[in-house]
Amino acid sequence: MSDLPVLNVRRLHADAQALRRAHPGDAGLDLAALEATLIGPHERAAVGTGIAVAVPGGWAGLVVPRSGLARRHGLTVANAPGLIDSGYRGELIVVLVNHGDETVSIAAGDRIAQLVVVPCPVLDLVEVDELPESDGRGSQGFGSSGR
Repeated sequence: MSDLPVLNVRRLHADAQALRRAHPGDAGLDLAALEATLIGPHERAAVGTGIAVAVPGGWAGLVVPRSGLARRHGLTVANAPGLIDSGYRGELIVVLVNHGDETVSIAAGDRIAQLVVVPCPVLDLVEVDELPESDGRGSQGFGSSGR
């Protein structure tokens, strides 16, 4: 028996597809579209899954794109990764964006994204006048490590 917390999953609609891994040991749980949707070129669509989850405290759910949809159709999660906080109990809705030049047809039951649940400690916040020094990077940002 594992000491890991449980992810409680609720189907909100009889036609909702159960969360499942494509292969044993996969990190991502497949999220499937509840209803058919057409997404035109360079358009977005909010696609319901008919699924709700109870992410345990100290954990976060991340909704991430499926690489095959991105490669074949230019379809990705608009706000990748979408964040599911531990207190949220509503339907998981995936905002997809079509970066391609052709309309993409999503059928009911198609896998549209993945849910990855990761540890996310809730930290105490302390406002300070200065931050401690770091090794190497400091305040260097975008492109600071070169090519």
